[in-house]
Amino acid sequence: MTQPKTIQDHAVLNAGTRIPVLGFGVYQIPRGHETQQAVRFALEAGYRHIDTASFYGNEKDVGTAIRESGIPREQIYITTKLWPTGFLRAEAAFEKSLRHLDVSYLDLYLIHVPAPVGRNRAWRALEKIHASGRAKAIGVSNYSIKHLETLRQISSVVPAVNQVEFSPFLYRKELLEYCTDRGIQLEAYSPLTRGKRLDDTTVRKIAATYGKTPAQVMIRWSLQHEVVVIPKSSKKERIIENANVFDFTISQADMDTLDNLNENYSSLFG
Repeated sequence: MTQPKTIQDHAVLNAGTRIPVLGFGVYQIPRGHETQQAVRFALEAGYRHIDTASFYGNEKDVGTAIRESGIPREQIYITTKLWPTGFLRAEAAFEKSLRHLDVSYLDLYLIHVPAPVGRNRAWRALEKIHASGRAKAIGVSNYSIKHLETLRQISSVVPAVNQVEFSPFLYRKELLEYCTDRGIQLEAYSPLTRGKRLDDTTVRKIAATYGKTPAQVMIRWSLQHEVVVIPKSSKKERIIENANVFDFTISQADMDTLDNLNENYSSLFG
């Protein structure tokens, strides 16, 4: 992935498909009007990559917003995920997600978490779904190197994506290098630490030098590490702000400074 210059830029996946480098996540946005409105705001701001999951409970609202936007389906990249309760009947769970989203195919289908029971069986089902063309690419989420190595031993299909929490405060350098070396695109959720580190003095100082917000600097940091990024917000002004990250480049010195903020901090538990 070359350094992105516009919101239309893509990364090429090992499946041969292209994924927009900036996406919009809908985790914990209340279902119904609020999710529909947030997705509508995102599409109006230029996002063409929407990330949801069966676990979120808002696939129907994502589908409604996309349908009502008037934007052709093929112009919007849609990701959803398989929760462990569906591992033993993965194809049925996949079809349910298609119905909720009201689409005939997915651009990316992920195993949501590497729960120990049934995940290899679920992956084999995803391989069949991918081979059928109903999912243009398949991948995983929250997988460590150990999980990826286990998967490699039972599958000839390399995941196209590994979606994990990733930010300057959780700089997973070894995992990033592992995935890059094996043609797996790393994708960042919670790139803004759910707002819990936006007041960090170092981030704020660097942001000020570029005339940007801390959130924009943190998103840009991930992009310059060649990571696909899916920030989330339900507020229109924040959704627009998070997309305005293509008109500046963080210097190598500032990238190094941000790298050194790593403290293995997870906003899931912070």
